[in-house]
Amino acid sequence: MTKRLNILARTNGGIDGLVAAEAWIARSFDPRLMELVKMRVSQINGCAHCLHMHRQEALKQGETEERMLLLDAWHESQLYTDRERAALAWAESLTYIAESRAPDADYEAAHSVFSEDELMALSIGIAMINAWNRLAIGFRLQHPADHNRAA
Repeated sequence: MTKRLNILARTNGGIDGLVAAEAWIARSFDPRLMELVKMRVSQINGCAHCLHMHRQEALKQGETEERMLLLDAWHESQLYTDRERAALAWAESLTYIAESRAPDADYEAAHSVFSEDELMALSIGIAMINAWNRLAIGFRLQHPADHNRAA
């Protein structure tokens, strides 16, 4: 595998805006639910680095192993609330935007359970984790198991 830049060490301020946006999201939206959303988007995008990180954060927020394990099959599970289901559906719609075109049904479901401010924070959070996934995958950021095996 070709060695790539360590974007976390060599940003020249380029990531500062992303970090600031994350701080705003953390103040504006339910942190436990946002971690579920970040994990689901990271599953879709195949980002091991972000999945590892957000699993740890979700545990700190009180999330259970069972719900994280079943997250990929949330459509079939009764473990998720209506708010969580709406957030996950909206996250999938925005992550698969080229195919989904963000259907009205998903927007309406999210809008029915979130305030306008919450929906904006959720949507920006979804956009942010998609951006982080693309950077982490593109620059091959390692998660701890990869790092330990490579050493």
